[in-house]
Amino acid sequence: MPMDVILVLEAALLSANQPLTLPALRALFDGALDGASIERMLQQLQVQWQGRGVELVQVASGWRFQTRPEVREYLDRLNPDKPPRYSRAVLETLAIIAYRQPVTRGDIEDIRGVTVGSQIIKQLEDRGWIEEIGYRETVGRPALLATTRQFLDDLGLRSLADLPLLDSEDDLAGQEALVAALQQEAQDAQPFTPDLFAQDGMALKTPADPDSTTAPVSSEPSDPSDPATASEPAA
Repeated sequence: MPMDVILVLEAALLSANQPLTLPALRALFDGALDGASIERMLQQLQVQWQGRGVELVQVASGWRFQTRPEVREYLDRLNPDKPPRYSRAVLETLAIIAYRQPVTRGDIEDIRGVTVGSQIIKQLEDRGWIEEIGYRETVGRPALLATTRQFLDDLGLRSLADLPLLDSEDDLAGQEALVAALQQEAQDAQPFTPDLFAQDGMALKTPADPDSTTAPVSSEPSDPSDPATASEPAA
Protein backbone atom coordinates (compact mmCIF):
# COMPACT_ATOMS: atom_id res chain seq x y z
CA MET A 1 0.00 0.00 0.00
CA PRO A 2 1.76 3.19 -1.19
CA MET A 3 0.43 5.63 1.42
CA ASP A 4 1.03 5.33 5.15
CA VAL A 5 -2.19 3.94 6.62
CA ILE A 6 -2.00 6.05 9.77
CA LEU A 7 -1.58 9.22 7.70
CA VAL A 8 -4.68 8.38 5.68
CA LEU A 9 -6.71 7.63 8.81
CA GLU A 10 -5.50 10.84 10.44
CA ALA A 11 -6.43 12.92 7.39
CA ALA A 12 -9.86 11.31 7.10
CA LEU A 13 -10.70 11.78 10.78
CA LEU A 14 -9.44 15.37 10.88
CA SER A 15 -11.48 16.31 7.82
CA ALA A 16 -14.68 14.52 8.85
CA ASN A 17 -17.53 16.50 10.38
CA GLN A 18 -18.91 13.48 12.22
CA PRO A 19 -17.54 10.29 13.81
CA LEU A 20 -16.35 7.67 11.30
CA THR A 21 -17.22 4.00 11.71
CA LEU A 22 -14.84 1.11 11.07
CA PRO A 23 -16.63 0.18 7.81
CA ALA A 24 -16.23 3.78 6.63
CA LEU A 25 -12.53 3.75 7.51
CA ARG A 26 -12.04 0.38 5.81
CA ALA A 27 -13.58 1.86 2.67
CA LEU A 28 -10.61 4.23 2.49
CA PHE A 29 -8.48 1.22 1.54
CA ASP A 30 -11.02 -0.64 -0.63
CA GLY A 31 -11.35 -3.30 2.06
CA ALA A 32 -7.66 -4.24 1.85
CA LEU A 33 -7.43 -3.93 5.64
CA ASP A 34 -9.72 -5.71 8.07
CA GLY A 35 -11.39 -4.10 11.05
CA ALA A 36 -8.84 -5.42 13.54
CA SER A 37 -5.98 -3.88 11.56
CA ILE A 38 -7.77 -0.54 11.37
CA GLU A 39 -8.37 -0.60 15.12
CA ARG A 40 -4.68 -1.26 15.79
CA MET A 41 -3.75 1.70 13.61
CA LEU A 42 -6.30 3.89 15.40
CA GLN A 43 -4.82 2.93 18.74
CA GLN A 44 -1.37 3.89 17.46
CA LEU A 45 -2.81 7.19 16.29
CA GLN A 46 -4.28 7.76 19.74
CA VAL A 47 -0.84 7.31 21.27
CA GLN A 48 0.69 9.76 18.80
CA TRP A 49 -1.81 12.43 19.81
CA GLN A 50 -1.36 11.97 23.55
CA GLY A 51 -0.38 15.13 25.39
CA ARG A 52 -1.77 17.42 22.69
CA GLY A 53 -4.75 19.75 22.78
CA VAL A 54 -6.78 17.42 20.57
CA GLU A 55 -7.37 13.72 21.20
CA LEU A 56 -8.70 10.80 19.20
CA VAL A 57 -11.61 9.08 20.93
CA GLN A 58 -14.14 6.38 20.18
CA VAL A 59 -17.76 7.33 20.74
CA ALA A 60 -21.01 5.52 20.03
CA SER A 61 -21.08 6.44 16.33
CA GLY A 62 -17.42 5.77 15.60
CA TRP A 63 -14.07 7.53 15.91
CA ARG A 64 -13.42 11.27 16.01
CA PHE A 65 -10.95 13.92 17.08
CA GLN A 66 -12.12 16.26 19.82
CA THR A 67 -10.58 18.97 21.95
CA ARG A 68 -9.50 17.90 25.41
CA PRO A 69 -11.75 18.96 28.31
CA GLU A 70 -8.86 20.62 30.13
CA VAL A 71 -8.39 23.19 27.33
CA ARG A 72 -12.08 24.02 27.06
CA GLU A 73 -11.94 26.96 29.47
CA TYR A 74 -9.31 28.60 27.24
CA LEU A 75 -11.25 27.99 24.03
CA ASP A 76 -14.33 29.46 25.68
CA ARG A 77 -12.48 32.77 25.93
CA LEU A 78 -12.71 33.07 22.16
CA ASN A 79 -16.45 33.31 22.69
CA PRO A 80 -17.28 35.35 25.81
CA ASP A 81 -20.98 34.49 25.64
CA LYS A 82 -21.91 31.99 28.30
CA PRO A 83 -23.20 28.72 26.84
CA PRO A 84 -26.84 27.86 27.50
CA ARG A 85 -27.35 25.74 30.57
CA TYR A 86 -30.10 23.21 31.12
CA SER A 87 -32.35 23.48 34.14
CA ARG A 88 -32.01 20.96 36.91
CA ALA A 89 -35.41 19.50 35.98
CA VAL A 90 -34.23 18.86 32.43
CA LEU A 91 -31.04 17.15 33.60
CA GLU A 92 -32.86 15.08 36.19
CA THR A 93 -35.31 13.93 33.52
CA LEU A 94 -32.44 13.06 31.20
CA ALA A 95 -30.66 11.15 33.96
CA ILE A 96 -33.74 9.10 34.74
CA ILE A 97 -34.21 8.21 31.08
CA ALA A 98 -30.53 7.34 30.68
CA TYR A 99 -30.39 5.03 33.71
CA ARG A 100 -33.86 3.51 33.65
CA GLN A 101 -34.65 3.35 29.92
CA PRO A 102 -36.99 2.63 28.41
CA VAL A 103 -39.31 4.68 30.60
CA THR A 104 -42.61 6.48 30.18
CA ARG A 105 -43.37 10.02 31.22
CA GLY A 106 -45.35 8.53 34.10
CA ASP A 107 -42.27 6.58 35.27
CA ILE A 108 -40.27 9.81 35.33
CA GLU A 109 -42.98 11.57 37.30
CA ASP A 110 -43.06 8.74 39.84
CA ILE A 111 -39.31 9.07 40.43
CA ARG A 112 -39.17 12.88 40.48
CA GLY A 113 -42.38 13.24 42.43
CA VAL A 114 -43.67 16.08 40.24
CA THR A 115 -45.37 16.43 36.89
CA VAL A 116 -42.95 16.48 33.95
CA GLY A 117 -43.70 19.41 31.67
CA SER A 118 -44.12 18.62 28.00
CA GLN A 119 -41.54 21.32 27.21
CA ILE A 120 -38.89 19.32 29.09
CA ILE A 121 -39.45 16.26 26.90
CA LYS A 122 -39.57 18.41 23.76
CA GLN A 123 -36.31 20.14 24.64
CA LEU A 124 -34.52 16.82 25.04
CA GLU A 125 -36.04 15.52 21.81
CA ASP A 126 -35.08 18.68 19.93
CA ARG A 127 -31.52 18.33 21.25
CA GLY A 128 -31.49 14.82 19.78
CA TRP A 129 -30.78 13.22 23.15
CA ILE A 130 -33.98 11.17 23.57
CA GLU A 131 -36.55 9.56 21.31
CA GLU A 132 -39.67 7.44 21.43
CA ILE A 133 -38.85 3.79 20.76
CA GLY A 134 -42.28 2.25 21.21
CA TYR A 135 -45.28 2.10 23.49
CA ARG A 136 -46.02 0.28 26.72
CA GLU A 137 -48.85 -2.18 26.37
CA THR A 138 -51.02 -0.78 29.12
CA VAL A 139 -53.90 1.64 29.47
CA GLY A 140 -53.33 4.60 27.16
CA ARG A 141 -50.24 2.96 25.57
CA PRO A 142 -47.80 5.62 26.85
CA ALA A 143 -44.69 6.26 24.78
CA LEU A 144 -41.42 4.64 25.87
CA LEU A 145 -38.48 7.04 25.96
CA ALA A 146 -34.81 6.16 25.55
CA THR A 147 -31.55 7.98 24.87
CA THR A 148 -30.07 8.18 21.39
CA ARG A 149 -26.68 7.56 19.85
CA GLN A 150 -26.40 11.35 19.54
CA PHE A 151 -26.66 11.59 23.33
CA LEU A 152 -23.68 9.28 23.71
CA ASP A 153 -21.70 11.10 21.02
CA ASP A 154 -22.32 14.53 22.55
CA LEU A 155 -21.16 13.31 25.95
CA GLY A 156 -18.14 11.56 24.44
CA LEU A 157 -19.30 8.10 25.49
CA ARG A 158 -19.07 4.75 23.72
CA SER A 159 -22.03 3.18 25.49
CA LEU A 160 -24.40 3.65 28.42
CA ALA A 161 -21.96 1.63 30.52
CA ASP A 162 -19.67 4.68 30.44
CA LEU A 163 -22.17 6.88 32.29
CA PRO A 164 -21.11 8.12 35.74
CA LEU A 165 -21.71 5.52 38.42
CA LEU A 166 -24.59 6.08 40.81
CA ASP A 167 -24.14 6.13 44.58
CA SER A 168 -27.69 4.89 44.87
CA GLU A 169 -30.30 4.00 42.26
CA ASP A 170 -33.09 4.70 44.73
CA ASP A 171 -32.91 8.47 44.29
CA LEU A 172 -32.02 9.31 40.70
CA ALA A 173 -33.70 12.71 40.89
CA GLY A 174 -31.60 13.66 43.92
CA GLN A 175 -28.18 12.72 42.60
CA GLU A 176 -26.27 16.00 42.86
CA ALA A 177 -23.05 14.49 41.51
CA LEU A 178 -24.83 12.84 38.60
CA VAL A 179 -26.65 15.99 37.50
CA ALA A 180 -23.41 17.95 37.77
CA ALA A 181 -21.54 15.30 35.78
CA LEU A 182 -24.08 15.32 32.97
CA GLN A 183 -23.96 19.11 32.77
CA GLN A 184 -20.15 19.16 32.79
CA GLU A 185 -19.82 16.40 30.22
CA ALA A 186 -22.33 18.15 27.98
CA GLN A 187 -20.17 21.27 28.14
CA ASP A 188 -16.82 19.51 27.77
CA ALA A 189 -17.70 17.26 24.83
CA GLN A 190 -16.40 19.54 22.08
CA PRO A 191 -15.96 17.67 18.78
CA PHE A 192 -12.95 18.70 16.74
CA THR A 193 -13.95 19.36 13.13
CA PRO A 194 -12.49 21.22 10.14
CA ASP A 195 -14.90 24.05 10.99
CA LEU A 196 -12.66 24.88 13.95
CA PHE A 197 -10.08 26.20 11.50
CA ALA A 198 -10.18 29.03 9.00
CA GLN A 199 -9.08 28.41 5.43
CA ASP A 200 -6.27 30.97 5.48
CA GLY A 201 -3.22 29.65 7.27
CA MET A 202 -5.27 27.29 9.50
CA ALA A 203 -6.05 30.08 11.95
CA LEU A 204 -8.16 28.99 14.89
CA LYS A 205 -11.77 30.08 14.72
CA THR A 206 -14.23 30.34 17.57
CA PRO A 207 -15.44 26.81 18.40
CA ALA A 208 -19.16 26.34 17.96
CA ASP A 209 -20.81 25.45 21.24
CA PRO A 210 -22.55 22.04 21.07
CA ASP A 211 -25.61 23.53 22.72
CA SER A 212 -25.79 26.60 20.48
CA THR A 213 -29.06 25.52 18.94
CA THR A 214 -30.70 24.93 22.29
CA ALA A 215 -32.40 27.80 24.06
CA PRO A 216 -31.23 28.34 27.65
CA VAL A 217 -33.57 27.17 30.36
CA SER A 218 -33.51 29.00 33.66
CA SER A 219 -36.82 27.82 35.06
CA GLU A 220 -39.65 25.45 34.31
CA PRO A 221 -42.19 26.40 31.63
CA SER A 222 -45.07 28.31 33.15
CA ASP A 223 -47.58 28.31 30.32
CA PRO A 224 -50.92 27.85 32.10
CA SER A 225 -52.39 26.37 28.93
CA ASP A 226 -50.20 23.32 29.38
CA PRO A 227 -51.57 21.31 32.31
CA ALA A 228 -48.45 19.14 32.29
CA THR A 229 -46.37 22.06 33.55
CA ALA A 230 -48.75 23.38 36.14
CA SER A 231 -47.33 21.50 39.12
CA GLU A 232 -43.64 21.64 38.20
CA PRO A 233 -41.77 23.96 40.56
CA ALA A 234 -39.19 26.41 39.30
CA ALA A 235 -35.71 25.00 38.91
